[in-house]
Amino acid sequence: MAMLLGKKVGMTQVYNQAGKLLPVTVIQAGPCPVLQVKSKETDGYNAVQMGFDDIKKSRAIQSAEGHAKKANTAAKRFIREMRLAESEQTQYKPGDAITVSVFAENNFVDVVGVSKGKGFQGCMKRHKFAGMPNSHGTERKHRSPGSIAGYGTDRGHGGDIKKGKRMAGHMGHARITSKNHMVVSVDAENNLLVVKGSVPGPQGSFVVVRSARMG
Repeated sequence: MAMLLGKKVGMTQVYNQAGKLLPVTVIQAGPCPVLQVKSKETDGYNAVQMGFDDIKKSRAIQSAEGHAKKANTAAKRFIREMRLAESEQTQYKPGDAITVSVFAENNFVDVVGVSKGKGFQGCMKRHKFAGMPNSHGTERKHRSPGSIAGYGTDRGHGGDIKKGKRMAGHMGHARITSKNHMVVSVDAENNLLVVKGSVPGPQGSFVVVRSARMG
């Protein structure tokens, strides 16, 4: 399985060979230098650690600089690991650069990102509640959640609020995996990956791109 770190550039539209207009997301994917290769003997599991986006030398901590120096590269802002099988252990070594060309033969990819934060939101926006009637006579509670802690919802366990009750609260800013995006084009010269559809997160946010199981 191929994996690469990148940054969401934004969305645009392209035409396919059939003349159909497709909404696509442009991702700056790589190059990602290998910072460390972990083995089962030394670390307990097999994995390759890669980084993306250099940190200014004045802002990097010494431990991050020392870790990156072992791979002859600069400290990175976004670091993730990819688990490896026993047979894949010898494919990587510190200092190797993984580029967007690893997806040249992939038809579909999964994109992992952090969704846009919405702050504290009510139940209508957060859970799509319909709200109270807006007719004459309704008090000022049109967007209220209604009954919260009724006994009948969980008989025998008291009238407290049950775990998982849909209420107002923090919305967004969650790790989301968007699966099976069709790869529209791979620009190895400019390190760009164009995939069909939208991916989680705002423009400029970091994402993890990995090959999908179906393709």
